[in-house]
Amino acid sequence: MSIMKEQEHQEEHMPKEEQDQQQSPQDAAEPMENIESVEVSEEDPRIAELQKALDDSQRQVEKLREDLVRYAADFENFRKQKEREARVAGERAVENLMREILPVVDDVDRVMQHSAATLSNSDQARPFVEGVELLRKNLMNWLDKKGVKKIEAQGQKMDVNFHEAITQLDHPDAEPDTVIEEYQAGYMLGEKVLRHSKVVVSK
Repeated sequence: MSIMKEQEHQEEHMPKEEQDQQQSPQDAAEPMENIESVEVSEEDPRIAELQKALDDSQRQVEKLREDLVRYAADFENFRKQKEREARVAGERAVENLMREILPVVDDVDRVMQHSAATLSNSDQARPFVEGVELLRKNLMNWLDKKGVKKIEAQGQKMDVNFHEAITQLDHPDAEPDTVIEEYQAGYMLGEKVLRHSKVVVSK
């Protein structure tokens, strides 16, 4: 029997496991090549398209989020501006109302200064004087509740922030630039001057 026939005879009677182990390297590499070809085939173009669509969606979501934050900030600024405008308008309305009432206060003060001493000596006029005093008291209480305060002037150092000098006079008992007479009372609304006190100042 020739050598080739003897090898064929041996392979025919060799167990299958040993035959598999004796396969050539080329035959063993074929399954790996098939696996790689399968993996490559899984790189479907649709995956890239889906990834691109996902990235686009994420960018759109981020843009919408930024827009929402900006709109919320704009709305908050708008709300604060309207609140500020409403507050300023309310303060201006109160300020104008107080200025309109001040002449009434002046009239009541003049009645008290020039007529009270004379009328109080008359029994018939006393109820009138008491009525005027009560009116002034109630009026000043109302102004006080609204935040209106009388500016102190008599005997104070002249202050252009609160006083308006209408004239200057020599006064032996007063230091220079001292208020020696109040011609018209001044008032403040909170920290704001409604009307400066008109005063006479010593030289």
